[in-house]
Amino acid sequence: MNRTAETARKTAETDIFASLNLDGTGKAKLDYPIGFMTHMLTAFAKHGLFDIELCASGDLEVDQHHLIEDTGITLGQCFAKALGEKRGIRRVGSCLYPMDETLARAAADISGRPFLVCSAALSGVPLISAPVPGRTDAAPAHFQTDTVEDFWQGFVSAALITLHLDILRGRSDHHKIEALFKAAARALREAAEIDERTDGSIPSTKGTLAGPLGIIV
Repeated sequence: MNRTAETARKTAETDIFASLNLDGTGKAKLDYPIGFMTHMLTAFAKHGLFDIELCASGDLEVDQHHLIEDTGITLGQCFAKALGEKRGIRRVGSCLYPMDETLARAAADISGRPFLVCSAALSGVPLISAPVPGRTDAAPAHFQTDTVEDFWQGFVSAALITLHLDILRGRSDHHKIEALFKAAARALREAAEIDERTDGSIPSTKGTLAGPLGIIV
């Protein structure tokens, strides 16, 4: 089974290309102008064992919201395409992820019903980081932490996935965000895995996990 997909998204605000292999080895090839998100997406690929290629640019002179939300949408569209009819998948996955003083929890249902609960307990203070080498359009050397929820909202809306993200305890915003990305990756990896005992059936009493019709803009 070849569970791969690619998506291009171009608007007046952003220009993004993404490709995904659900059954990869965790490789990330990223050309992205926000350093902290590059770090998060690399961790997401590694812990999900997803192979991800991503090239993106956007109107960072406005702020980081448009690019980060659209990145979530584009990556979510790749997930939806790669999953196809969702035959044989486990459908549900969860992870309790400890990162030093932080404990994060993620629970995912590849249900066809997009819904996000995100309780990240972030301070709202931007994270300071170094500029991205070689990117003349790189974002200012900070990360807007409020865009974390924007990313996941875009992702679940396009991927048609229910996702609950919670920080149970923690101090560092960096650790909280990173632990959530790693927990989400492992929950999604488990949910997307093929369960041989299902013999290729769709894991729903409805007989379908198709989502609502519509176009994510």
